[in-house]
Amino acid sequence: MSETDTDTQAEAGMTEAELARHSEKMAKKKQAREKIMATKTDEKGLIIVHTGKGKGKSTAGFGMIFRHIAHGKPCAVVQFIKGAMVTGERELIERHFSDLCQFHTLGEGFTWETQDRARDIAMAQKAWEKAKELIGDARNSMVLLDEINIALRYDYIDVNEVVTFLQTQKPHMTHVVLTGRNAKDELIEIADLVTEMELVKHPFRSGIKAQIGVEF
Repeated sequence: MSETDTDTQAEAGMTEAELARHSEKMAKKKQAREKIMATKTDEKGLIIVHTGKGKGKSTAGFGMIFRHIAHGKPCAVVQFIKGAMVTGERELIERHFSDLCQFHTLGEGFTWETQDRARDIAMAQKAWEKAKELIGDARNSMVLLDEINIALRYDYIDVNEVVTFLQTQKPHMTHVVLTGRNAKDELIEIADLVTEMELVKHPFRSGIKAQIGVEF
């Protein structure tokens, strides 16, 4: 055993017997993991839902979009609510990656800002029509529908229409990501991956406003 190994062992407070048992345990875990992974051979375009009251739903969706961009895969974004806001993601994509990622900001802000339900419905419907066009184009590997869950929550769009379209019209290998709190049960039911962001603490409750590079 080298001096470095001896120091590491001493720092961990483990005897040679304990280290051996640990190595054996990890080897068994690795073997079990590899056995499970060997059974995962299918590929398909996923329906992914990020919902919940916690922060990070859109952020997670854009993380996947940037992964697609990094791999040179065509993708697209439709913003249903936040279109009136200038965001870092939008600036970066439109400035540097417009050849790989189409970006459509078709919302005009949250409903309490517009105060015009008829206009909100019209804009949401327009965004959904664009979303269907982008999803139907099999060249797009992923389409992010940012804050669509809010439009669905307020019945600006019929959730049954969205579910039916995703089940019957989405190309097999196209991933669709839908973000926003209060995701409808019908959407959760058909999704392949659902993550609920849980709110534990938020700076807004302490009087701290939304900040560049964190919220937008």
